[in-house]
Amino acid sequence: MLLGSVLNPINSTIIAVALVPIGRALGAPASQTAWLVSALYLATSLGQPVVGRLIDVFGPRRLFLLSTGLVGVAGVVGALAPGLGVLIGARVLLGFGTCAGYPAAMALVRSEAQRTGRDSPGGVLTALAVANQTIAVVGPLLGGLLIAVGGWRATFALNVPLAVAAVLLGMLRLPKAEPEAGRETGSEARPEARPGARPGAEPTAHPTGGCTRRGSLAARLDLPGMGLFAAMLVSLLLFLMNLHLRDWYLLALSAAAGAAFAVRELRAATPFIDLRVLGGNTPLLATYGRALVAYVVAYSFLYGFTQWTEEGFGLTPFHAGLAQIPMFLLAIGVSVVSGRSTSVRGKLLLGALGQIAACLLILTLGGDSPLWMLLLVALIFGVPQGLNNLALQNSVYFQADPARTASSAGLLRTFAYIGSMVASSATAASFGHHADTGGLHRLAWVMLGAGVLYLLLTLFDRTLGRAAGTGTRASA
Repeated sequence: MLLGSVLNPINSTIIAVALVPIGRALGAPASQTAWLVSALYLATSLGQPVVGRLIDVFGPRRLFLLSTGLVGVAGVVGALAPGLGVLIGARVLLGFGTCAGYPAAMALVRSEAQRTGRDSPGGVLTALAVANQTIAVVGPLLGGLLIAVGGWRATFALNVPLAVAAVLLGMLRLPKAEPEAGRETGSEARPEARPGARPGAEPTAHPTGGCTRRGSLAARLDLPGMGLFAAMLVSLLLFLMNLHLRDWYLLALSAAAGAAFAVRELRAATPFIDLRVLGGNTPLLATYGRALVAYVVAYSFLYGFTQWTEEGFGLTPFHAGLAQIPMFLLAIGVSVVSGRSTSVRGKLLLGALGQIAACLLILTLGGDSPLWMLLLVALIFGVPQGLNNLALQNSVYFQADPARTASSAGLLRTFAYIGSMVASSATAASFGHHADTGGLHRLAWVMLGAGVLYLLLTLFDRTLGRAAGTGTRASA
């Protein structure tokens, strides 16, 4: 579970230090190598909920093995790529290949909790959060080491042994789907008990992998719904990646696809995303909204603040990376200390205040600021980095319909990546051609606005601590 869940963040962070060497080797400008980042985000944003739904239907084992095997293939393609186009294709494969790890882990945690009767797996959820944060620490440093030893192609080749290890462990340890596919339990056997469920609707999936709905595979998976969801999301993300009025048609296309998607899902017998259930699950919708604005702040800091430390403050790329380490180390410590508590309100409030404090401090920075102030900003950001990720993950676990744990976890990642795209656009708009101090302050105001919105969404959310549709209550 841990190895599968870190395949995505390790490929997200390693590429940051490989963009310049790739551009030099292939003769590609920065505007073209940027697609190596965007390609993975686009594929992952789309793939997470789709693969999560497939895991809900078929169980985590086969999707995990198939997806992690695709990561190995992508590693080979990337390591041997003759040009930038093939390399971008390899990143798309990596995006889809790394989609199964996190939803599969959440589905396995849910099924083990039901099997053992222990529905507070705080230690496992904390381990997942810490593993992803640890990769965020060592990813750029590992990438620099690999490039120094074997060149930029080594950052792609690394996926081959990681994929082999994940597939072997998955074959040995992941539980197989239950043979009794028609057995119904819990909320899946009684869909009318779930918030917003249609009276008389048929159950969709057994949480351990057996599908309870009869009919064709296409009907069970809702392929038209997936297609409309893909059109809506890709159009939206392409618009957010380069905000400009000339691209208004992308936003219009996204809105049209979204309307068609809503109509389709409300009429489908087995929808890809059950909007009736989701619409009745106010706690989960609030969690997704918090995730989006939280990641606007987090990724604006990771992208914008790091660029400013190099261009506006004068640090080398290596020292700029070292300046981030206090944040990640404190985030890991905060997650470990607070992880075994299922309380989410306290984590969210403290995380919101940490975001706001760090943004206010950024507004005081300048090119002549002492180095300790940069380190202090990074240290303060470690508090929301550790608390928000863990609280949002725990919220989804307790709030989601157990039969859709994997797809709900995938949607959490999708909202996070939409937040990252907004952050990327805000960073580009704030800095222009140079990451100067004025641009940093403009970006800090955007981050502060998102941080205040995050705080308000938490303060006025009376549903916090309520697990929707299961009767379970998470401590608030």
